[in-house]
Amino acid sequence: MENDTVFGKIIRGEIPATKVYEDEKFLAFLDIDPVTKGHTLLIPKEKYTWIHDVPDDLLAESFIKAKEIILAMEKGIPCDYVQVGVVGKDVPHFHIHLIPRNLSEEVMQTSRPHTPYQDKEESLSFAEKIKSGFK
Repeated sequence: MENDTVFGKIIRGEIPATKVYEDEKFLAFLDIDPVTKGHTLLIPKEKYTWIHDVPDDLLAESFIKAKEIILAMEKGIPCDYVQVGVVGKDVPHFHIHLIPRNLSEEVMQTSRPHTPYQDKEESLSFAEKIKSGFK
């Protein structure tokens, strides 16, 4: 099945993108709706919807490549650090967000909802639920 996502179209050159890196396995390009200037998306050229769908070797390579891009961003932009995020809901093609940040800026928390636990017991219950998934 052909990759008909917006990322597939970018990979094939059907939709323009501002590329910052490309090789036979990966493509990195500027996000069209950046959180900060330089916000970059790194994608494998082969489509996998979720992070857990990506074969382990390619997943490891993805984060090694992300590190290389982060070092280039810190040197070239410059920035103090690069925030890394994997969400994957908006485009069903695994991708890593690389967002340049400076220690002096306030990171907005409004886009991240907070759902606190009612008490310690509830948090322990969720921890146990997660642990049970390893069995």
